[in-house]
Amino acid sequence: MTLIDFLLLLLVAAICGVIAQALVGISVGGCLVSAVVGFVGALIGLWLARELNLPEILAVRIGNQSFPVVWSIIGSALLLLVISLLTRRRRIY
Repeated sequence: MTLIDFLLLLLVAAICGVIAQALVGISVGGCLVSAVVGFVGALIGLWLARELNLPEILAVRIGNQSFPVVWSIIGSALLLLVISLLTRRRRIY
């Protein structure tokens, strides 16, 4: 994986994290935090999809890596819902 591939994966993860934050209605941080939420959400979403035997929807291939956009957004939203239940954060209106 080259540096450009890694930066593109980081950008896609950040976009997925921002979309999930907008869906849930909370903001947990800036761009890097959104990227972390997107990556963790991808792990949660892929695990959930494999457990339920669901197909991978809208996967973006960057270099030799495949990034599941839909499952990342769903997993990120679930992660943010758990975070919002545990903490009181500012809401996006």
